[in-house]
Amino acid sequence: MKIEKQKRSTKSFPFYSFKGSHKEIGQQYGERCSGLIKKHLDYALKQLEKDIKVLPSKKDLENAALQYRPYVIEYAPSFDDEIQGLAEGANISLGEAYFLQLRAEMVHHFDSTDHECTTFALQAEATKDNTPLVGQNVDLPPFYAECNVVVEIIPNDGPKFLMLTPAGQISFIGINDQGVGVCGNFITCDGWRKGFPRYMLTRLALTQSSVEEAVIKLENTYRASSRNIIMVDSANNAIDLEVTPDVIGKVLPKDGFIAHSNHFLSSEVYDQERKVGEDFENSAMRRFRMHQLIESRNGDLDVTEMQSLMRDRTSYPHTICRMPGDFGIGTTSSSVIAAPSKGEIWVAIGPPENYEYKRYTFSS
Repeated sequence: MKIEKQKRSTKSFPFYSFKGSHKEIGQQYGERCSGLIKKHLDYALKQLEKDIKVLPSKKDLENAALQYRPYVIEYAPSFDDEIQGLAEGANISLGEAYFLQLRAEMVHHFDSTDHECTTFALQAEATKDNTPLVGQNVDLPPFYAECNVVVEIIPNDGPKFLMLTPAGQISFIGINDQGVGVCGNFITCDGWRKGFPRYMLTRLALTQSSVEEAVIKLENTYRASSRNIIMVDSANNAIDLEVTPDVIGKVLPKDGFIAHSNHFLSSEVYDQERKVGEDFENSAMRRFRMHQLIESRNGDLDVTEMQSLMRDRTSYPHTICRMPGDFGIGTTSSSVIAAPSKGEIWVAIGPPENYEYKRYTFSS
């Protein structure tokens, strides 16, 4: 049964603002979110044990996670500074802090993994107020709705960030104050390796001032694994990057928009698809439905309309807004719609059918 708008909860994720050097930002993050970080760590370890059946020793797990650290130091040393500060502030080990940045790689390291999400990008011509938008329904195990936070990061150097992220991660999805917005969802392929972690690719893109610069940055990074990255900027550029360790496929807007889910679309990487059966059907149906919804309202979309689209459940059980029991173990744990040219993001606890979106902007 559809929940009427007035009955949706106005509860929202905790919000925090951190500023200073990257080490200081990490320390503030760790201290203020210590309880949620440890909750996330506990949940993530239990999920890893469920996925791979036998949990490795703490030492083995930390050593595996820290093998990725040299690549973080090489390509984004400020990220490593934040992770060090976060570990100190939250009173966890550096290996545990790195594990939180590397959940997918760690499951893959010891076995295999799979997640879902539905994303979109709209150029100005697809919207009623000529504002580019980017957004995502984040489909993960239900516990992520309990440990997500919205963070504002104001470093002494470089751009500012507004992000939704599980507590303890320094990168997930969001915008910067240069007018760039980036979301990311799961795609799977062979050839995963030690390299720059997949979750950090979105924040790495957000260190740049345009989509063009972000594409160059990601292309020149030795990547560990696969991730779909979808971006817009204030100059009305939009692109979807199907990132694998060795190749990046590019999906460009058609009629002013891009809709994506969890399978490859671009010719450069199409042959790397590994989803089969009902998993592929689920991804294909969600992508088709998002494309259909945007196409039917093309030119008349805004944040309010996109909130309605992100709540769509017409294609049950392969729904854009995923409720417990629809398909697999995941649910839509959060939902984000961003207008980076305006410095605004709207975030809802998931499933968004049950919650209102809350607007966030930069504080200074």
